Amino acid sequence: MVRVGVIGCGRIAQRRHVPEYASNKKVEIAGYYDAKMPRAQALADRYGGKVYKSIDEMLADASIDAVSVCVANNKHAEVSIHAMHAGKHVLCEKPMATSIEECEQMLQTAKEHNCFLMIGQNQRFNTGHIRAKELIEQGLIGKPLTFKTTFCHGGPEKWLATDDTEKMSGSIWFFDKKIASMGAMADLGIHKTDLIQYLLDDIITEVTAKVMTLDKRDADGNMIELEDNAICIFKMESGVFGTMTVSWTDYGEEDNSTVIFGTKGLMRIYDNSEHTIQISTDRGDKIYYDLDMMMTNTNQRESGVIREFIRELESGEWTNAADDRSVNALRAVLASFQSSQEDRTIKL
Repeated sequence: MVRVGVIGCGRIAQRRHVPEYASNKKVEIAGYYDAKMPRAQALADRYGGKVYKSIDEMLADASIDAVSVCVANNKHAEVSIHAMHAGKHVLCEKPMATSIEECEQMLQTAKEHNCFLMIGQNQRFNTGHIRAKELIEQGLIGKPLTFKTTFCHGGPEKWLATDDTEKMSGSIWFFDKKIASMGAMADLGIHKTDLIQYLLDDIITEVTAKVMTLDKRDADGNMIELEDNAICIFKMESGVFGTMTVSWTDYGEEDNSTVIFGTKGLMRIYDNSEHTIQISTDRGDKIYYDLDMMMTNTNQRESGVIREFIRELESGEWTNAADDRSVNALRAVLASFQSSQEDRTIKL
């Protein structure tokens, strides 16, 4: 039995971490901390566990084995490092941090204290992505040459707004540069940089990008400081090239797809409402895999992150521990801003 504490009780904790811990028979939720105590109390009332008055009080509880860090982006590193210094294993929400230096400090702290540090990159746990990686490794579409990966939806306010009594205005923390640091790239782009490295078992080495703000406005009607769109060209270490497009201004159906072009065929992943994976080969074969459908803001299900975090903690096989590739995913995101600002290709 793994005893966990949840630090930060906002929407990601409410809709993913806490319900998934509660449904896992190998987990006991010890309790919650949030700067807004009523949010922590609401979770305690629903799922059990105590409300801690401070992060320090939670981390001082020797019975707690691990914590979920669900605070805002600018506090990911600080809280995660504090927790590992207290000997707690950490599941930290994405992005890992807001700077490379913070990421490296997190890795170093995990190593020094022998703590399992995992980042909530849930896309690599989707059944379709797991199967796609296997099929690519088997050579079904030959050697990958190019790709396009996309994550576009209507913005974080669509995720946060739940009913008429809790509609979020444009002044949400996702739009506050001091707290979020980045916009769509931290929210969506980090998922796709991690995913393409995972699918291709490769790392991004060059970035050419345009990062822009096109439509999102704050509560006063002013354009937000953060980007709501980005279009990037990535070069992988193996020589594979591809594009990543992310957007908070997709006001129609969400697009969360990846397409891989290989020497022997084409693979579409979550690019069709009927099939999880579609493959067309150079021999004219059509192959379909019907596994699951991609989660959307309006169609939530188990993310797989909590299940995998607990499985790896219990087994001692830290397959998805944060590592240099995790840091490189953020490095690619940050390089996208530099590339856009300086109008040039950035080598990582």
